[in-house]
Amino acid sequence: MTDESPRKFVLVTRKTRLQELVERFNTWPQAKFYLEHNQVNAKDYFDEHDLYQERVRQAEQFLKKTGLFQKLERSMLPGYRFHPTDIVVVIGQDGLVANTLKYLDGQPLVALNPDPGRWDGKLLPFSVKDLPGVIRQVCHNDWPCRKITFAQACTNDGQQILAVNDLFIGPRTHQSARYRINWADKAETQSSSGIIVSTGFGSTGWFQSILAGAMAVSGTTGHPLENGFAWDEQRLQFSVREPFPSRTTGIGLVFGEITQEKWLEIESMMPENGVIFSDGIENDCIAFNSGIIAKIGLSKKAGRLVWNT
Repeated sequence: MTDESPRKFVLVTRKTRLQELVERFNTWPQAKFYLEHNQVNAKDYFDEHDLYQERVRQAEQFLKKTGLFQKLERSMLPGYRFHPTDIVVVIGQDGLVANTLKYLDGQPLVALNPDPGRWDGKLLPFSVKDLPGVIRQVCHNDWPCRKITFAQACTNDGQQILAVNDLFIGPRTHQSARYRINWADKAETQSSSGIIVSTGFGSTGWFQSILAGAMAVSGTTGHPLENGFAWDEQRLQFSVREPFPSRTTGIGLVFGEITQEKWLEIESMMPENGVIFSDGIENDCIAFNSGIIAKIGLSKKAGRLVWNT
C-alpha cells in the first residue's frame, strides 16, 4: 500500500453484556430487575458498556478522519466481503480477534484492548491511544505482523470450514461420537467425545486443558507441548477426547500431528447430530452425519496480527 492509494479501515465491534441483556429481556428495566433479583451489581454492566462505547467512538472518530471507513458488528462478519487492501481494527475481547481473523485473507488486523483493567487481552496488544501511531506505520508497511496458521475441514459433499484456534469434530449433544479415523496410513473405528484439532494460535487454549487432564490422569508432570507451539508453525495437533475401547472401537489413534503431507481423514458414522464447528462457536458449524468424510489439514489462508514487539 502506498501513500497515494485509498485506505479503507474496517472497525469490528461486539455487543456489550448490557446490550445482550436488553435483547434478551426486551427492555433495560426488565434486564435490571433480573440482575438485581439475582443480587448482581447492575452498575458494573453500565460501566463496562459506557467505557466500551466511548472507546468505539474514539476509534471511529480517528479512522473516519484518516480514510474510508466501515463499521461492522460481529454478527455481520460472515456476510461481509473484505477488500485485499483493507486495514481491520478490532476492539476486543480476545475471542473477537480470533473470530475476525477467520474471515480475512492476509489483511493486517490491529487489535485494541478497550479496558485493560477488566480484560487481560493476550491478543490485544494496543489501546485506542496507540491507534494513530500504529495505523500510520501499518499504512507504510512498517509494523511487524505475526503470521497465524489456519486449520480447515473440507468434506466430500462440498462443505468447508476454517478455524483460527481449533476445530471440534463430534456430536452436537453429549452423546458419543462414532466415526472412522485415518491418519499416517493407519485407520480405526472409534467412539469418543469428539476430536479437537488445534492450531498454534489455539494451542494455549482448549488444547492445554486436554493435555492437563491427560497428565493428571497418567500422573505425569510435563509434556513437550505444555506451552503450546508457535502461531505460524505449519502444523496442527489433533486430540481424541475420552476414547472408548471395545470389541469394535479402538484407541490407537488418539493424538498426533497434522502437516501439509500428513492430513487427518474422518468418516462419520453418526446418523444425526454430527457437526464440525470452529473456535468454540457452535453455531458456526457444518453437518457431519453418516456418509460424510472430512479431510482436516492446513489452510492456504493465513492471518496477520499486528503485534507490539
